[in-house]
Amino acid sequence: MKNLLIFFLFLGLIAGCKPKSKDAEQKPAVLTELQTKAKTFFGELPKFAENPNNPITSEKVLLGKALYFDPILSKNKTQSCNTCHNLATYGVDNNQFSAGDKKGTIGGRNSPTTLNAALHVAQFWDGRAPDVEAQAGGPVLNPVEMGLSGEKEAIDRLSAVPKYKEMFTKAFPESKDNPITWDNLTKAIAAFERKLITPSRFDDYLAGDDSALNDTEKKGLQLFIDKGCIACHSGPALGGGTFQKFGVYGDYWKETGSKTIDEGKSAVSKNAAEKNFFKVPSMRNVTKTFPYFHDGSVTDIREAVRIMGKIQLNSSLTEEEIDQMVAFLETLTGEVPEELKTL
Repeated sequence: MKNLLIFFLFLGLIAGCKPKSKDAEQKPAVLTELQTKAKTFFGELPKFAENPNNPITSEKVLLGKALYFDPILSKNKTQSCNTCHNLATYGVDNNQFSAGDKKGTIGGRNSPTTLNAALHVAQFWDGRAPDVEAQAGGPVLNPVEMGLSGEKEAIDRLSAVPKYKEMFTKAFPESKDNPITWDNLTKAIAAFERKLITPSRFDDYLAGDDSALNDTEKKGLQLFIDKGCIACHSGPALGGGTFQKFGVYGDYWKETGSKTIDEGKSAVSKNAAEKNFFKVPSMRNVTKTFPYFHDGSVTDIREAVRIMGKIQLNSSLTEEEIDQMVAFLETLTGEVPEELKTL
């Protein structure tokens, strides 16, 4: 009887080790021609934007989130990062220009979204900050924005708050003597922003789900490729990777109705060849991040698409083409996790 039980046990082990049939194995999705082409241009959206010089940890992100929402970093404690880059409204305030901490002050350029911004080649419309770590402290010390007098004022304020002493110590255990530093402050905010990545159903489409986009949206994607939008709006963020002249085939202000003429990157670089050059914005969540362009001069996405076609591509898009293009852009709207929208 004992030998019989051992025999059946042996048979069971053999059956359990039997290789799965090919039909039972998960087969990779077969991409359509359009999916294959799109994946070539846009690649795969990462789960977060890595920086080897600022490794992401849960403690650092938690601290960065607290700082992002805390008005303690503005002169009169009325503004936080989230005031102008509201995560509940896709990382923007939907205003042409954002008001500063000091009454009556207002910015001179439209506040871009912080969502997916860490994927960009540089920060700010003129690229004056190389990454989100460098960018994070800019608004805090800008007199037109949050208006602190200097790094010391920021550190003194945070050092007076017991919770921040504890949070900085946990986030930066290697900084034993005094973890509350300007460098650690900007690294923490940046670590939080590096997780603000918003996948959408377009990413499902790129991954092989052909049904993720309807026919109109696919036509819009095909137009986006064929018309040449991908020359600037490529990569996982569909933009943010280069600086381009705004107004290749005409003066941008004549189409946008801009009240002032902003010369863009040349104001920083002092290079006349970069006049009217701006960082190419990401198209992710673009239908939610109005108004458009560096000066927030256009509120309607359809008008923005028309203008881009005319002065960047020398193409007069038809109403049907604009409909299709906007339908595609809608597929780039991702989900902002609830836990990121509020402190």
